[in-house]
Amino acid sequence: MNLSELAKNFSNADEAREFLEKQRWPSGVVCPHCGVVGESYRLVAKAGAKTHVRPGVWKCVCRKQFTVTVGTIFEDSHIPLHKWLMAIHLLCASKKGMSSHQIHRMLGVTYKTAWFMTHRIREAMAKEPLAKRLSGTVEVDETYVGGKPRHGAGPRKLVPKAVVVSLVERDGRVKSVHIPSVSSKNLKAVMANYISPNAEIMTDDFASYGFVKHSYPRHDIIKHKNHNYARREGSRKINTNTVEGFFSLVKRGIVGTFHHVSKRHLQRYLNEFDFRYNSRHIDDGSRTLLAIKGATGKRLTYRTAKQKSVSCN
Repeated sequence: MNLSELAKNFSNADEAREFLEKQRWPSGVVCPHCGVVGESYRLVAKAGAKTHVRPGVWKCVCRKQFTVTVGTIFEDSHIPLHKWLMAIHLLCASKKGMSSHQIHRMLGVTYKTAWFMTHRIREAMAKEPLAKRLSGTVEVDETYVGGKPRHGAGPRKLVPKAVVVSLVERDGRVKSVHIPSVSSKNLKAVMANYISPNAEIMTDDFASYGFVKHSYPRHDIIKHKNHNYARREGSRKINTNTVEGFFSLVKRGIVGTFHHVSKRHLQRYLNEFDFRYNSRHIDDGSRTLLAIKGATGKRLTYRTAKQKSVSCN
């Protein structure tokens, strides 16, 4: 579905709730409290009863009540569900992301609400630790984000740049991690977590990658210091152009869309860019459904979002 179809078919909270119920419970309603499948019933107020029943409330045989939002990023949110669907679609369909200010203007919610919504959606986009590590030919490179002057009283001071390392599987997936520095220790830990030990690695000639030749069966180096950016060895293409192309998307998004991203929240933004890149072969509607399915089991409170970011691992 595209944006116009989303607005047409899910124009109110009730329609959006029914849609989410079908997405979350395709094989029968599952109680989020006890895990029993198909043993819950929808609560409906009896005719003439004084007790009010909220729309979408279910009750399980364990005697506990719940709605489709319990245990998801939508839990305890007062924002209508159809606006949530619109926000998810907008973030999934925008190649370089969409700012909270833009969401605030388009959906008619406050900026504070839009900011919290977008971070919750990024939480849904974040994938669990890779079930299958990156394999084949994997390009590894690092870049720096931020470093803009800080305005205020006194002299202007530069904010230290944040370091990002990305691992890109040729014609496959990407994993980006915010690390404290580009030391061999940090790079080795990230690569060990996400890259198969049988993978072939391609990097530039940065000295911190010296350990790679001892840890992986093959390490190809492209010497940027000598102004070499690509070469061939038979049918093999030696370059880091894929990961550098991914970095261009990230930086255009951060500079052109978000303008500023703090280190505290940088990993969530990286998760968002990774999610769109990894689902680049499907259409916007399918990508939206993928993000909705990732909303279950991920809870982010406003206090947590303000205090600290997600783990860099």
